[in-house]
Amino acid sequence: MRHVWVEAALPRDRRAAAAGAEGLLGSFDCRVWERGPYGGVGEFVRRLVLDQGRSPLVARHQVELLAAVRDLKPAMPWAAEAVAALDVADVQIRFHPARRTRHLAYGVAEFVAAWAAERRTPAAVLLDGVDEADGTTVELVETLLRRVDPSRLRLYVGGASLPGALAAAVGEYAQPLTASPSEPVAEDAAAVHDPAWHDERADELAATGEWSWQLGAIPYHRERGTRPATDGVDALRTALGAALQSGFYEHAVRLADRGLPLVDPAADTRNWWAFTTTLATALTALDRPAEALALYDRARKATDEPRIHLSAAYSTAMLYARHLPTPDRDLTTARTWLDRALALAEQIEDPRERTVTTVFHRQGLALLDSRAGDHAAALRTVEDGIARLAETLAPGERPQDRARLVHNRAQLHLAMGDPDRALADLDTVIAQDPQNAEYYVDRAALHRATGRPEEAIADYGTAIRLGPHLPEAYVNRAGTLADLGRPEAALADLDRTLRIDPDHLDALVNRAGLYLDDGELDLAERDAHAGLGLSPDQPHLLCVLGLVAGERGRLPEAEALLTRAVEHSPDLPTAWANRAAIRFERGDVPGAVADLDRAIALDPDPVALYNRGLAHRELGNPAAAAEDFTRALAADPGPNPELRAELLRERASCTPPAGARRSP
Repeated sequence: MRHVWVEAALPRDRRAAAAGAEGLLGSFDCRVWERGPYGGVGEFVRRLVLDQGRSPLVARHQVELLAAVRDLKPAMPWAAEAVAALDVADVQIRFHPARRTRHLAYGVAEFVAAWAAERRTPAAVLLDGVDEADGTTVELVETLLRRVDPSRLRLYVGGASLPGALAAAVGEYAQPLTASPSEPVAEDAAAVHDPAWHDERADELAATGEWSWQLGAIPYHRERGTRPATDGVDALRTALGAALQSGFYEHAVRLADRGLPLVDPAADTRNWWAFTTTLATALTALDRPAEALALYDRARKATDEPRIHLSAAYSTAMLYARHLPTPDRDLTTARTWLDRALALAEQIEDPRERTVTTVFHRQGLALLDSRAGDHAAALRTVEDGIARLAETLAPGERPQDRARLVHNRAQLHLAMGDPDRALADLDTVIAQDPQNAEYYVDRAALHRATGRPEEAIADYGTAIRLGPHLPEAYVNRAGTLADLGRPEAALADLDRTLRIDPDHLDALVNRAGLYLDDGELDLAERDAHAGLGLSPDQPHLLCVLGLVAGERGRLPEAEALLTRAVEHSPDLPTAWANRAAIRFERGDVPGAVADLDRAIALDPDPVALYNRGLAHRELGNPAAAAEDFTRALAADPGPNPELRAELLRERASCTPPAGARRSP
């Protein structure tokens, strides 16, 4: 059994085609101008959650459910952690990465799949209008097609045409269903095109109090009502703010594009700038920084308002410092714009506002100094900002903003080789802003680097819960688990990462390595080829393929692959060590020694020293062999008693007994 793709020009024909589905739960309209991002899929999920109540399944997925379907908030007051995360976002915008919607889609799809698996009888649902849906909806429908068992919940996905982003998933997981066209019905044009009707419809939807209408149908109808320049602009701006807070950047661009033509920068500067700066922020998040830069250039020409020039100058500086393509980044240009922003900040009349604005804009200077390698200057700037905020703000005021500065200081302490102070700062940051997953990832990495793996695993788990489902947290937790000798748990995390993001290169690299260690050569080779399809010269994956070829006796091919690895990454010791092993096996012992010399110069690893000792002995140089075995023992082979015992035996075999004479 497969899911179903229903293509027809009219919604009623698609509904008729799906009407006979076994256990049909209903039809849900996914068009973006109905309920905005996540559209009808979110409404379907809300029905499932309301039916479940406070179940363990809902509790397990509470963060992603509320982040994607905010209409659930009134029904889930018990979900304290998830509600707190939303409340923080309502107070202060935290710009989520654009890829976060993929993580939400994974979590919501896991919830739906588990719900379907627990049902006693099969069910079906029609998710309609996907050709007019927001990208978040299309992304979630694609994930559902891949993750949901059609024998438990059969998805009927409908539209007038197939969105390109869904083509691959529909082709693999769905079968077409022909919808018979119905007789044409005359459109009630008088109602649809009557501005008063749009006013009434918007009023009806607003009276429901449901959040999702604010992102779709309400601004749609207000814009077409009797007061587009006032009510329409207000509704579009409200939707725009909500979309930006939630990380729904594609919809933010759509809303800003609708709002900007309705406002005059001279007559309505406040709304014009709100649409302009939010559009620029969304474009930057969508990796379209050149378009954002052009918007700020146009803004400077459209108004002389100092605050707008201040904001535009700072944002332009950050585009040059962080967001433009690498060849176009320019720290000198960034500093020029930042100096201009700071000069404008000094002109703010209110002393309190002037201090706070200056402090946060000076963090840009700290970033530029750090990028230039002057961490000490950056640290002075950050610490000055922390002190000035403490003097200016009331205790407990703007905790997230204060946490951001302390987080900057933690990163600088780490860059300057002071992990203890960095850890103390991260503890403070998390106490001030406990809902930010990024801080837990950073602290986990520090725990892992300083030999506290269990603490790292706990922090990665919190980041995964709050993120939610951050691939980086899964990948790094997998590495920590592998270090602890728990490869099965590590593989589970990597599998999950690749279900969230099938093109996650680090996950493919790490999983290929674990498969190789476990002797699963076919799986290691599969992941290596998949990763090399994304990054053709990835050295770790070239090493994996080389070692697989070596295990299968294809030694010339193995050496060629490992040669590619050392050519593309000459600072990678494992590449040199692995080619040395292949060369040794091919009988090129001097070549193996030369490669091991390079590997050991980069990293005096006990295994590499052991192997070079064997090679020296093979070349008839027992003194050099004994020296390498001694160095390997001194380098601490770690919790590997077999390696230590072998090193002791090999060293003894190279050392003449007491009183014996060496050969001349």
